[in-house]
Amino acid sequence: MKIVRGFTEAKAVFADRAGFVLPEASPKLKERLQGLFGTPDPAQAVALIISEVQKSGDAALRDYTAKIDGVHLSALEVPAQEIAESVEQIPPQLLSDLKVAAGQVRRFHEKQRDAYLAGVAQMAPGTVARVLKRVGLYAPGGTASYPSSVLMTAIPARVAGVGEVIIATPPGKDGRVPARTLAAASIAGANRVFALGGAQAIAALAMGTESVPRVDKICGPGNLFVMLAKKQLYGAVDIDGLQGPSEVVVIADGEANPSWVAGDILAQAEHDVLAQSVLITTSEALAQAVLKEIANSLPQQERRVIIEESLESRGVIAVVASLDEALTLSNLYAPEHLCLYLTESEKYISRIEHAGCVFVGTHPTVVMGDYVAGPSHALPTSGTARFASPLNVTDFIRLMNVVMVDDNMRRDFSAVAAGLAQAEGLTAHASAVKMDC
Repeated sequence: MKIVRGFTEAKAVFADRAGFVLPEASPKLKERLQGLFGTPDPAQAVALIISEVQKSGDAALRDYTAKIDGVHLSALEVPAQEIAESVEQIPPQLLSDLKVAAGQVRRFHEKQRDAYLAGVAQMAPGTVARVLKRVGLYAPGGTASYPSSVLMTAIPARVAGVGEVIIATPPGKDGRVPARTLAAASIAGANRVFALGGAQAIAALAMGTESVPRVDKICGPGNLFVMLAKKQLYGAVDIDGLQGPSEVVVIADGEANPSWVAGDILAQAEHDVLAQSVLITTSEALAQAVLKEIANSLPQQERRVIIEESLESRGVIAVVASLDEALTLSNLYAPEHLCLYLTESEKYISRIEHAGCVFVGTHPTVVMGDYVAGPSHALPTSGTARFASPLNVTDFIRLMNVVMVDDNMRRDFSAVAAGLAQAEGLTAHASAVKMDC
């Protein structure tokens, strides 16, 4: 991990984060794209996929799944019976763990929904809430599967009251969706699952095909092609945002346990070579102790190669003079995850301006938030926590204004409305509002 010392040097490093930036395609990927699509540009390749899915529907989905994933699908949708049977096909302990995690997520978002709708009710009659009818949720898969991501997106949607929850997830090389992913979908209450991945899955959900129904909104993280498709299709469908590589900022004082801090950094770096792990501390001794803990733990890590590349290319330790400087740097960075390994860490929450999720307490590890704390782990990344929120029930509820125009309103405000219309040169507007009933 790179070490910087002092506020000025650290600020220069963090200021380079200019917001969301799409990952650069590797030379190998560009060569493959050229062979498949006649262009090395991922954005152009995605545009071609979207156009072909719009034109050819299911046939395009099968064709691209064969070309890109090397999987020949006999059916795009996973049969309901296969989803139902999946809960019997996974280890009993995993099934139990999924159910416990689902309960935590459900309870948190039920409280969030009730509080939100109570607030909307107080705005009545000027505002009413309407739940989205159908949403599409993307669950990364293919070489690995993440049932927790299914729980963290599908449960908030179901709690919000969405009528139909559809999941798209890449099939394995055998053409099937892993049983643990299907079990999570069953526990979360998803209605349908499609064995589709990449840009073609997003295009199908956004525009609809013979088999895949068109949705109102798409949520969930994915690779470069998923992000590009979401970006290009926004407007045809709503999207939750563009989730980049995962990231954590740990703020720790000299009293922090270095093994715990190192554990969170290692867990973060394990995600992906593009994952970013940052430690900001007021203690040089702690910084060195954390580095030692990381070095001692690395040989035992199953994903050692990924961790080492992540920490070498994107890991940063900033040693600063005070907690004031540390908090300022964190707010500048606007991290997805923020861990406060500080004495009485709760008292610093009020000073956090930008973060997707803040972890406090005696052992504020991100892993608890990833799986069982309750709030969805779908969080804003790449500095978008400056303006974006975590995935929550409000993502699936839209507000609709209701304007009651009665005789009192006409008497009190028609002249004002007509005056403003005249000022804007909209004389028909002015005439309409001055008409006698």
